[in-house]
Amino acid sequence: MPNPNCTLIVPADPLTAQGLATPYQLVATDPAQGACKEANANQSAFVEGAILTADGQLTLYDPLVVDQGTQPAAPTQAAQVPAGSTVGLWFGFNGTNLTLQAAPGTTALAQGNCVNGLQGSIFGEFASCNAPTFFQTANTQIGTNQLQVPALGTAKDGLPCPTTRDFSLVDQDQSDNVVTHYLATAAGLTAQNNAAAKAALTGPTDLANGSDNLLLTQFVDPALGCTPFTRPDQSSDGTATAALPLDELSAAANQQAPIALVPLTDPMTLNNAKADTAKTNLYRAAVDQAPIGADAGSGTTYCSNLFTTAGGIQRVFKDQAIFANAPSVDAAQATNLFTFLAMRAQATFTNLGCQGLLNMTNPITLTTSNGVVTAATFTAGGAPTAAATPTVPAATPTVPAATPTASGTPAATMPAASNGQGAAATASPTAAATAAGGVTSPAGPAASSSGTAPPTMGAAPATATPYRRYG
Repeated sequence: MPNPNCTLIVPADPLTAQGLATPYQLVATDPAQGACKEANANQSAFVEGAILTADGQLTLYDPLVVDQGTQPAAPTQAAQVPAGSTVGLWFGFNGTNLTLQAAPGTTALAQGNCVNGLQGSIFGEFASCNAPTFFQTANTQIGTNQLQVPALGTAKDGLPCPTTRDFSLVDQDQSDNVVTHYLATAAGLTAQNNAAAKAALTGPTDLANGSDNLLLTQFVDPALGCTPFTRPDQSSDGTATAALPLDELSAAANQQAPIALVPLTDPMTLNNAKADTAKTNLYRAAVDQAPIGADAGSGTTYCSNLFTTAGGIQRVFKDQAIFANAPSVDAAQATNLFTFLAMRAQATFTNLGCQGLLNMTNPITLTTSNGVVTAATFTAGGAPTAAATPTVPAATPTVPAATPTASGTPAATMPAASNGQGAAATASPTAAATAAGGVTSPAGPAASSSGTAPPTMGAAPATATPYRRYG
């Protein structure tokens, strides 16, 4: 199995034009566990950037990741960051633990206001740089009509198009990872996804970061006849592209109650398998969500809205005919988009501990053939307890003023990890802090990224790739 623990070396001044165009370098956190190769889809790390000018012009830029000691397969595109712009960065990873480390002789993590959890307790498959400031600026511009967020539109089923905060879309760890694509050559070199690189390379393959955002914008939206919020991507010929920050701005502006906000039971925000308000609020700040308040971050309410209301996963089953005619995210796991979404939700019920919270059995039953999900049914597994009655979160999608870490200073290293790649790909909920620019390794025994037993995939073999790879 490929080494699941890698380090991403962040270039100096990552929020500047030069920093955006400078490749990040991937290297093994512990070389004894094996090498880390960006072109290996099980180890690929991804960076997604957004640039917001002072007058409300919003573009994207995806910095490239290369193996340490190598050069890009094609030159990176120049980035344009007009004076007065606000830049945000978000990270995704297809392995288990990704550690952000400042380039030697720099203070890149501090320069970028990079955050991934409390000191000593990582989020998981997520990290960001300067995200709260980016969203604060964007929301101010939305309020003054300098920046416009398009309306959602109506889906084929007559309901509003879903967002990343819609209970028909969310899973155990909503709003994770990015939409970035890279190109990879047979020799293992990587390049940005643009026409010049494609022309210069022979038969490059596509590298993508499975994410809730990619699932929404590249699979669910097309199936439902919806159009995601897109902006020009400077690193990809100005092509209109979706991105995590765009999805979250759209959700903040458009999602109607009940609104799915990261709960205290989200595996990425647990601290040693326990709920942690401070860590949950840091995660929320990085994805344009209000801190825990009247919504209480209740895992019970979250499970109830997801599994016992018409606006949750029941919408997917109601729209079975629509999703069954759409392609699967991964044909090795599920035959079509409907069976994939059902599989994903069935695992979410387990990983969020919904059975105990709702006092009901898993309502989703999967049928598999040779390890592939071929059908699914939804049956109410039992009446929820009175405490599990769904309520509408009172929180509004405003942006808190969050500090990078519990101490108010960026952690020296920013582990970002775990996508559940097979039985061995578990996420460590803690990591030892080291001196600035140093590398951390997970401390203590590894625990599952959800803090619960791995999802059961019907008759699927143990070697099947768990669904979290894709959101």
